Amino acid sequence: MWTLAPVITVSYEVKGVFLVLSVLEFAVGILSNTFIFLVNFRDVVRRKPLSDCDLVLLILSLTRLFLHGLLLLDALQLTLFQQMKDPLSSSYQTIIMLWMIANQAGLWLATCLSLLYCSKIVRFSHGFLLCLASCISRGAIRMLLGTVLLTCACTVLCCWDVFSRSHIAATYTLSTRNDTEHNLQTENFNFVQSFLFCSLGSIPPFSCFLVSSGVLIVSLWRHTRTMRAKTTDYRDPSLEAHIKALKTLISFFCVYVVSFCAALLSVPLLVLWHNKLGVMVCVGVMAACPSGHAAILISGNAKLRRAVDGILLWVQSGLKVRADHKADPRTPGLC
Repeated sequence: MWTLAPVITVSYEVKGVFLVLSVLEFAVGILSNTFIFLVNFRDVVRRKPLSDCDLVLLILSLTRLFLHGLLLLDALQLTLFQQMKDPLSSSYQTIIMLWMIANQAGLWLATCLSLLYCSKIVRFSHGFLLCLASCISRGAIRMLLGTVLLTCACTVLCCWDVFSRSHIAATYTLSTRNDTEHNLQTENFNFVQSFLFCSLGSIPPFSCFLVSSGVLIVSLWRHTRTMRAKTTDYRDPSLEAHIKALKTLISFFCVYVVSFCAALLSVPLLVLWHNKLGVMVCVGVMAACPSGHAAILISGNAKLRRAVDGILLWVQSGLKVRADHKADPRTPGLC
């Protein structure tokens, strides 16, 4: 059993800066993901056909909104309530476990998006792969329902593990009531085990994501080699679709790996080394990653870019009308 590390506290100024940055990251994430949701939900309200990829982005934006809310609660709990010398409160543990589940749901949705890209872009020659791609292309709704079911199953398993370990820890604490330091070590160890157990649920979707992304990379390499052999014109719609899909997937891969590594690092910093400053840095990275990925999604999606251009044109026209109104003193004022 490990020994408790000295508590590393931070000043009120650092806490204030961290809280302000957390609020800014929350605002950026909420605005960008709300924009993605509203643009796609507008088509649903108008009964316009919504593509499978746009449907996945619609649900992914909802997941990211929930994720940003949890991260803001994590920042508030860490800054205002949780003390490093005290055992982790049940509310803080719940926030971290819910973040893990929401992050896994986002990973499943990104895997669905990657599979849809493969089915629509990659040209398969094998009969089984053609049948599989056709099933994926026609079964987007079933994939999303499967994502919901798998997320619910992961939630049940995580809750069962947390409650069972909490019950065992409570029973053990009653039997060793006088050994406070040993009980604290046991609670921290149980939390680390529960977090690692819940993180195992990321292995299946991440493996599928890597395989589908690898298929896209191989397809892009083959397509580029074929184009070099046949023609010198590189303005090909299939090539552009490959590149756009890979940009989206690679950006998500980088964001997910950085965010997940920050989450894994925050656990020992929190329960073993009691370094609140290190935990704050990890939480800030975890909040910045989905916000940055939302910006990449907006820049890489044609429909979202058109919506941004429309908003910018509307703002510019409003500013121009206001400037003309101020420049002409003969313009009558509005009552």
